[in-house]
Amino acid sequence: MMRQKLRRVDDPLWKSILEQTFADFLRFMFPEAELLFDLNKPFEYLDKEFETLFPPEKSNKGKRFVDKLVKVYMKGGGEQFIFCHIEVQSNKGNNDLEKRMFEYYYKITDRYQVPVCAIAILTDENKHYKPKLYEQSFLGTTLRYEFNYYKILSQNEEDLRSNPNPFAVVVLTAFLAIINNNVTDEELKDIKHDLYDQMMKRDMEKTTRQGIYDFLAYYVSFEDKEIFIKFEQEIDTKLGRSTTMGTREYLLEKAKREGQEQERGLAAVRIKKLEALAEAEREKAEVEKEKAEVEKFESATKMLNSGFDIAMICDILSLTPEQVEKLK
Repeated sequence: MMRQKLRRVDDPLWKSILEQTFADFLRFMFPEAELLFDLNKPFEYLDKEFETLFPPEKSNKGKRFVDKLVKVYMKGGGEQFIFCHIEVQSNKGNNDLEKRMFEYYYKITDRYQVPVCAIAILTDENKHYKPKLYEQSFLGTTLRYEFNYYKILSQNEEDLRSNPNPFAVVVLTAFLAIINNNVTDEELKDIKHDLYDQMMKRDMEKTTRQGIYDFLAYYVSFEDKEIFIKFEQEIDTKLGRSTTMGTREYLLEKAKREGQEQERGLAAVRIKKLEALAEAEREKAEVEKEKAEVEKFESATKMLNSGFDIAMICDILSLTPEQVEKLK
């Protein structure tokens, strides 16, 4: 089935992945990061403090962006704030990004009195939209505020694939979502497998790998939830956690065919063994199915804790609102 528009689950995913990969994010954005930042010291995420400066608007329909304010320590001593704004709307919005970025800057600077580095990550589909400057002038008084921006659509796919930084997989996930905005579920599954393979090529911590896997798995959702289940089963097979039933049945059928060409007694022994193996696999499949149900509820709990709303969780995991409510 052809989809008209891929559905994304951006907000909580971006918030989560930035925390899980922030050191790699800094290395990705700043090639000299190892010389600039003291990456041995923990980062401090100031989400609650940020909300006191910028309370969520009561009516926020159509506005889709993510903000992270992070305290980092410099190699030469002292601290600095990295402000990361991710614009996830699919168009220019109200053309107010430049003004908002300036408002963020002066309020953060006024509150904390430390240098602020601002980065706007743009995940929109308009290749000409590249805001980076806010200017204001009146009667000889001029204000000019220029900030960093990173346009995902402007990136080179091959450069992302060859970049060993784990955060390159995050950017590649968003990039492929933009350029493949009309694909079938099967094509989407192939894209996710490709992203998974890209992730596995890179060295990273286990928690980072899990975070990136969650990002690539959920960033674009399937129309048919059964395809998502199939995708995760195929990932399990890649990891060697299970052997598909189709393989066992193929071996059984092959042994039966060989039985017509070999001595009946030997073939019968092989068939009997493989039939027992196939039965064991069927029983194992039932156990795996039950395990998948348990893991589904565990995933729902983690998604609740990460800020996903109930309707979104139900849509992704094929659960009822009542089932999710019980997990609170």
